[in-house]
This record gives sequence, C-alpha cells and structure tokens, in this order.
Amino acid sequence: MKRTFPILIAFGILFAGIGVYFGVNEYSPKAPADDGGVRLFALSLPDAKGSSIALSQYRGKPVLVNFWATWCPPCVDEMPELNALQQEFGAQKMQIIGIGIDSATNIADFAVKQKIDYPLLVGGAGGTDLSRQLGNKAGGLPFTVLIDASGKVRKQYLGRVKIEQLRSDLRAL
Repeated sequence: MKRTFPILIAFGILFAGIGVYFGVNEYSPKAPADDGGVRLFALSLPDAKGSSIALSQYRGKPVLVNFWATWCPPCVDEMPELNALQQEFGAQKMQIIGIGIDSATNIADFAVKQKIDYPLLVGGAGGTDLSRQLGNKAGGLPFTVLIDASGKVRKQYLGRVKIEQLRSDLRAL
C-alpha cells in the first residue's frame, strides 16, 4: 500500500495536467475558421425597436462587436466603459455594436433604462452561434471581437474586457 500511494499521486498529477491542457485549448477563443467579419457584415439584425439594421453599413472602419445579455452581470458592468470608449473614439473612427443574446423585449427594456450610445441589436439564441463563428468556442459571455477596417478579426476577448487593453488594441489599428 505504501508503494502504490506515490504512484497513484503521480498518475493523478499527470491526468490533472492533461485535463488542464485540453481545457485551456478547448475553451480559449480561437481564430475564426474563415473570415468571420465578412460573414458578420452580410447580416441584418433587429434593434431594440424591431428595425432591421444592416451590419454592412459599418464596413470600412474598425468594429468592436460585444456579445452580451441582460442577465449577465459582467456584461452589464462593462457597458458604461464600452459606451465611454465609443464616445472617445467616435463613430467616424470606430463603431461598437452590442449583440444581445436575449429576447427583444428584455433588450428593449434594458435600452430604455440605460443610456447606451452604440447600437444594441437582438441576436437571440442565434447570437450564440454567431459568436462561435467569430471564435467564441466556449459560448461564454461577455464575448467581444475586434474587427479591422478590412473585415478581418484581429482579437477576441472572452469575459469582461480590460478597457485599457482594448483602448490600446484599438489605437494599434
């Protein structure tokens, strides 16, 4: 028994390490298989009032797409910072788009209560699939994607964004 205990411990450490390795590789944001920006700009999504918004109108400048939900505290917490970032850079230099993984009613109610200057669009359940096409393999929220002016996905952020890092990444474009 005394000889098998260290062997069991060694195997436990080995398998834990293997699990961590595959877990990190499986759930880290991955670059889209194809040009996700092109696919994104081909879409039209409804806004909180039900009007269809063609995302192609944002082509030609950097776009920051933030996938969020009203029931997601980190999503809601980062929105004032994203709003300030939109005001700082201005719609002429860059555009933030919020795609809600939520119902149109919840997003409309949220839009009435909060003062957000960038478009809040309704992705619904299909928004999760769209976020996965843009590299969100884990399907977690919030998920933010930085797309350059040519439509190429430059960076993905899973979880609450670090606003200074995001500001630096935007300036680099």
